[in-house]
Amino acid sequence: MFQQRVGTLRQRMADQGIEVALITDDDAVYYFTGYYDYLHMEFGRPTILVVHREGETLLITPTVDYNSAVDQALVDRIEPWNDGMGKEWREHLPAVLGGRSRIAIELHHMPPLVREYIDELGAGMPLDNITPIIAELRMIKSPEELQLARHAGEVACAMMQAGRGAIAHGVPEYEVALATSQAGTRKAAALLRTHYAGTGMSPNTHFLQIMASGEQITRTHHHASNRVMQRGEPVFLCFCGMTNFHRFKLGFDRTFWIGEIADPSQRAVYQVAVDSQAAALSVLRPGVLAEDVHAAYAEVIQSAGYDYPFRCGRSTGFSFLEKPQLVTGDRTVLQPGMVFAVDGSVSTDDFRAQVGDSFILTEDGHEAVTSHPKSVEEVIIH
Repeated sequence: MFQQRVGTLRQRMADQGIEVALITDDDAVYYFTGYYDYLHMEFGRPTILVVHREGETLLITPTVDYNSAVDQALVDRIEPWNDGMGKEWREHLPAVLGGRSRIAIELHHMPPLVREYIDELGAGMPLDNITPIIAELRMIKSPEELQLARHAGEVACAMMQAGRGAIAHGVPEYEVALATSQAGTRKAAALLRTHYAGTGMSPNTHFLQIMASGEQITRTHHHASNRVMQRGEPVFLCFCGMTNFHRFKLGFDRTFWIGEIADPSQRAVYQVAVDSQAAALSVLRPGVLAEDVHAAYAEVIQSAGYDYPFRCGRSTGFSFLEKPQLVTGDRTVLQPGMVFAVDGSVSTDDFRAQVGDSFILTEDGHEAVTSHPKSVEEVIIH
């Protein structure tokens, strides 16, 4: 699978006349090699994948992670480098780039430290951007990736159900986060044992729990805190960061109330959010433009008198954000095999309602990979 992806990348490089590509984004390195969980630039340690149009693939990675690279990376050659020894990661790049007239990098993903050195070596030579090519290759998911998406959906649903079960009057938010993390980890562990034995992937959920309750409900990406939830309050749960099964990401969120809706005006706002997602889904299918899905969603929200909304959705995969996005200006034609997180949302000064799910585009429509009740009566927790 990884070698096939490299072969396709090389074909595209040949079409564009690119001789060598330097790949530094963690998710892209994994996509082409299977290598993950190394210490990267956040620790000042770059890992660089070199793909020649004709020739070997080379992985330059820190010595501290060399054993992992040998076990995981499907490349022709691995060159480790150690802190403070020689030129470190710079050692092999002059030979890689020397004499090349067309070099491509991930223009907006390459760490500045690495980019500065590449510029020094190139002495003003223009660099191509390999990112659009990689993004296009990753848009259509393979059957193996679609299976990962479905399993990631099972993990997300387990977390949502556990979170719902933990929400109650007098309960602090962090207790909800503990419940979702345990449920997601146990579901992931079971799926890994059954379907992915020997991969070494961790079942533990990623990211801090995104949630907000009561007067903090308008804080879109608030993390679980010590706040104690009360009857009648709204509670927002989001798993767009935590749903990361076998490195595959999804989007999934819901708004709940505890016992009753204390502020009756919130009911109508929430219904518009649900209706806006339904409008988007009525358009979501192969052959339409990405921006058309957003337009259907935005029309419902603005017709109800609310402000123009943020993007309706985004493609996901091994990254949280991939191409295309469901937003004004993205005229990508949707195709079977794409995976999207699709939201419905409305924000006011003192309330925010959001529902979101993930979908696989099929030949004639879409397949839901997350599921949880969303009618207003079904999200009141009794």
